[in-house]
Amino acid sequence: MKRERFEALVAEAVESLPEEFQDRMENVDVVVEESPSRRQIGKHNLERGYTLLGLYEGVPLTERTSNYGLVAPDKITIFQKSIEDSCTSGDEGEIKKQIRQTVIHEIAHHFGIDDERLDEIEKEKR
Repeated sequence: MKRERFEALVAEAVESLPEEFQDRMENVDVVVEESPSRRQIGKHNLERGYTLLGLYEGVPLTERTSNYGLVAPDKITIFQKSIEDSCTSGDEGEIKKQIRQTVIHEIAHHFGIDDERLDEIEKEKR
């Protein structure tokens, strides 16, 4: 998929979030990169054969104090190649669905929800 189309799908995913979430996203940029760096993968102690589909780097809203200010924006990175490789059909619909799931997952981290709680929520949905 061309980078421009992928970026448009990421923007659609962010824009499709309920307004109350969009309004509360503070000081955060959402960007697209091709793949995670070795540093990013190493920092997360991923097992061989696993990669990151997305990554939140910053200070979650739940950890910000009154001293929080004049800092660089938090960063949510969505990794295009990782997402495309994770989609078995390569169909745009499948890629779009995975982008949305990844965006929601990383934004949840911005709101202070950790991976353990996200796993619990996912199990409850099933």
